[in-house]
This record gives sequence, C-alpha cells and structure tokens, in this order.
Amino acid sequence: MDVKSFASRLSSSGLLRSQGLIGGKWSDAYDGKTIQVHNPATGEVITTVPCMGQKETNDAISSAYGAFNSWSKLTAAERSKCLRKWYDLLISHKEELGQLITLEQGKPLKEAIGEVSYGAGFIELYAEEAKRVYGDIIPPTLSDRRLFVLKQPVGVVGAVTPWNFPLAMLTRKVGPALACGCTVVIKPSELTPLTALAAAELSLQAGIPPGVVNVVMGNASAIGDALLASSQVRKITFTGSTAVGKKLMAGAAATVKKVSLELGGNAPCIVFDDADLDVAVKGTLAAKFRNTGQTCVCANRILVQEGIYDKFRDAFAKAVQNMQVGNGFSEGVAQGPLINEAAVQKVESFIQDAISKGAKVVLGAKRHSLGMTFYEPTVLSDVKNDMLIAREEVFGPVAPLLRFKTEDEAIRIANDTTAGLASYIFTNNVQRSWRVSEALEYGLVGVNEGIISTEVAPFGGVKQSGLGREGSKYGMDEYLEVKYVCLGNMSSN
Repeated sequence: MDVKSFASRLSSSGLLRSQGLIGGKWSDAYDGKTIQVHNPATGEVITTVPCMGQKETNDAISSAYGAFNSWSKLTAAERSKCLRKWYDLLISHKEELGQLITLEQGKPLKEAIGEVSYGAGFIELYAEEAKRVYGDIIPPTLSDRRLFVLKQPVGVVGAVTPWNFPLAMLTRKVGPALACGCTVVIKPSELTPLTALAAAELSLQAGIPPGVVNVVMGNASAIGDALLASSQVRKITFTGSTAVGKKLMAGAAATVKKVSLELGGNAPCIVFDDADLDVAVKGTLAAKFRNTGQTCVCANRILVQEGIYDKFRDAFAKAVQNMQVGNGFSEGVAQGPLINEAAVQKVESFIQDAISKGAKVVLGAKRHSLGMTFYEPTVLSDVKNDMLIAREEVFGPVAPLLRFKTEDEAIRIANDTTAGLASYIFTNNVQRSWRVSEALEYGLVGVNEGIISTEVAPFGGVKQSGLGREGSKYGMDEYLEVKYVCLGNMSSN
C-alpha cells in the first residue's frame, strides 16, 4: 500500500490530524505557514502541518494555565479514570498508530506497533500511580505543633519530544504530568508530528478536558523560547541532543523552572570471555540495531574481551548479515531507513574517520541499493577508543568492535566519556555482573539483555546524559512540588 492509501485510511479513522491543538481546538498557524511531513522510506509527502511559533505557543500556554486550576483540583481517582480511558483508546487503535509511526518515522511496522504498546503502558502505569501521591506526617519537635508534607503538581509543563519514538517519548512525559495534576504544552519534532497529534486526538476522546493537552509544532527555536520565557510554564521536560538540552537548561534559569533532561548517550556493550556467545550476539544485536540504531540507548561501542573477540565478531557479523533492510511496511523487514539525509551523512563521516585511523570493515559501510536514506547494517573491527565513532553517538546502524584485555580496562574504557545513559554487560559470572554494574557510570545497566526499557523502571542518565528520571513511580516526582505545612497552637485550650 502506498503513502496516499495509508494516509487516506488514517484520515478516515480520524487519526491523521494536520493542525495544532490549542485549548481543545484544532488550529492552523496564525500566518498560514506550513511544513511538509515526509515518509523517510520513499521521500513522499504525507501531509502538511502548521509551522507555528511564539504567538501560538503563548496561546497554548495560556490555555494550559487556564485549565490547570480545574484539572489539578480533580480527585486523583477522576484523573486516573481519564488516563485509563486514554490508554484503552491507544490500545484499541494500536494498528493505526503503528502504521502512522512507520509512515512518518520509518521503523518496521512490527517495531512501531511495539512502540504503541510500550508508550500506552506509561499511560496505564500513571493512571494507577495517580492515586498513590502520598504525603507525610512528621513527628513534631514541640507538643503544640503538627507537621505535614503535601505533594502538589508543579503547574504547566512544556514537553519537548524527539522523532525517534514519537509516541513513547510523549506518553512517558505526559502520563505522569497529567496524573500529578499538571497540564501540558507538547512540542513534537517537526519530522514526526503526526503521531503526537493522533495521541492528542485520542486524549480528547478519552474525556481529558480542553486545554489540559496542547500541541504546537513548527519553528523549534521560537516555540522553545516562548516556553522558556513564560513564567506560567513551571517545568521543561526534554528528550533529545545534549547540545539542545544545555540550551534549554540555561534558558530555564531566567524563570528558575524545574528541568528534566534525557540527553544523548554513548552506550558501551561489554562482552566478557565468560559470556554465552549466543546470548551475547542476540542481546548486542537488539541493543545496537533497534530502530536502525537511532535510539539514545543503542550500543554505541561494543567492547569484546580478547579471548572471545574473533568468535564474537564472526557470529555477530553473520547475524547482522541476515537482517532484512527495507520499507517498514514490507514483511520481514528488521531495518528501516535513517530519518533523513543529514543522518546518513553523519554515519558516513564517522565510518570514514574510523577507517582512516585503522578500523576494518567487516560488513556494510555503504549506502543500501534501495537508495533514499537506507544504509547497510555495518560492522567495524579493530576500532580504537580515540576514534570519532567511539567518542560520539553515531545514531545509525554501525557496530564498532573494540578489543580489551581485563575487566578493569573495560570499565575504564566504558566510563571514558561525558555521557552516562545506558550500558550493557554480557557475562555468566555473577560476582562480575555485580562488580561491573556498580562500577559503570551509567543510569541504566543491562546484564545479559539488550532491551531493558520498561515503563515500570526508572529511565535516565548521569553526567551529561541528563537530569531526572522518567517511568516508574520515580517519574512522578519530577512533576510534583513538596510543600511543608506547620500547624501551630494545637494546645488543648
């Protein structure tokens, strides 16, 4: 089925929205400007969406601010019911939402439908957690006083989401925000705004009141500046590059906003001599090539101990060679296109740098015969830690293999980076798994497993990979203020 056919089907289902959402009303850009949304697999235009800016964002903020008073005063049980209905609608439209993700982002349809289930899981979790925002009673220091701690919603939240997981990164932010009683202004990526708009449509159908969820897209810097400048926005939550995260963090200082940042990674995947080879190959494959290598937790450096290096390289290359590349709607495809031409050029520059410094091509290292932004899954051997591909996030289907001798050396190489998001270990030694997990300077550690993200566990990094945690009960804390109440004059008279 071609792009027009899919778009027509999605449009008839009411999920292909091409306007922003402000105060419960679908809106064009005030000046009429639009931007095109493309299918990365074919280059075809799916539709156009408004190119919004400061004025639209300010109106969305005002709408969210106006809705905050009533939404935050609903009981937790009432908010929970709305979120639960939203979850049910996301799941009932899982196929259509998956198609929409594949259409605008490019990942294989099976993987896209998996993202819908994963993303909806955050809404389900926070529908439950909404009823568990507990305060405290503190034993007083004086007999005529009572001391209380309340947890209250922070206020209006500006949520800036990336293109690689257009649904899951939205629900991971909006779910806890709404559960706590906050209202949101969402700015999805200009590359993949359609999934966010479909999710917003379903939020309205779920009975979430107008103004609680708003969506603006277009001029990223103008929208970001408006969110940062507004004193009505009390929190910024962002998933994306470290460079943009630093700008948002600096901009939030003027109005002293709370900030949650989930930024870039440089994930090490350490394969020890005592690892089960089949488990290590399967797990590393999943950690590296999910979403064509375009995730912040993708294995960016594969460190293999010298005793197993050759065996792992050969087995891993064979597994990579068997991966089918193609349009995400085609049966059996495991690898879709990169998001755009700039992403391909970045991959090419990293590979060229590595080869010029002595790395060897085991597999791939060239554009795919399919054309467009398809790239052959690539394996490089003899990679050194000073190469660009080991220092920065490639965000593409390239697996660089580095050799190490000792456990201490592996830990030193793994930690030799300013990033600290995800890491992976493959070993059958229980003591080693504990030692290395504790020594790795990362917010996430997977042991003998390549897919570790789940809505019930905290997700986030250390060092320059960000601040705060998303998912799990810990994700609620990011949207709450702690208020201390001292009640005096409690004597018996």
